[in-house]
Amino acid sequence: MTMTSSRPYLVRALYEWILDNECTPYILVNAMGEGVDVPDEYVKDGQIVLNISPTAVQNLLIDNDSLSFDGRFAGQARPVFAPIDNILGIYARENGQGMIFDSQGLRPGPDGGGDGGNDGGGKSERDAEEKPKKPSLRVVK
Repeated sequence: MTMTSSRPYLVRALYEWILDNECTPYILVNAMGEGVDVPDEYVKDGQIVLNISPTAVQNLLIDNDSLSFDGRFAGQARPVFAPIDNILGIYARENGQGMIFDSQGLRPGPDGGGDGGNDGGGKSERDAEEKPKKPSLRVVK
């Protein structure tokens, strides 16, 4: 039996977990993927990091096919859209805890954890004011 991708379920669960721990959820997006609509000026190395906390975005929707929201970049309102397969990871800004996915989906290792180790690229408007350290991502068990 073929199962649907676990990625949207994991993104939603980790988003809630990050918020419950009073941290800021960031997503790493493949900005060059088909159907992705993000501000090109914030793309770095084909990827963009976006703050998706409730204070940073409006109308956040994470369904089984895509992630979308309305955000502000350099004071300009802008819709953002990414097919779920282009979400490369979700993590907490404050401590880097979260999950990174590979291009085909999550591939758990022998210990059950996913692949790790990508710290992303671009910045959202909220990040432009401060220069946070690059997060170090860890496998969440």
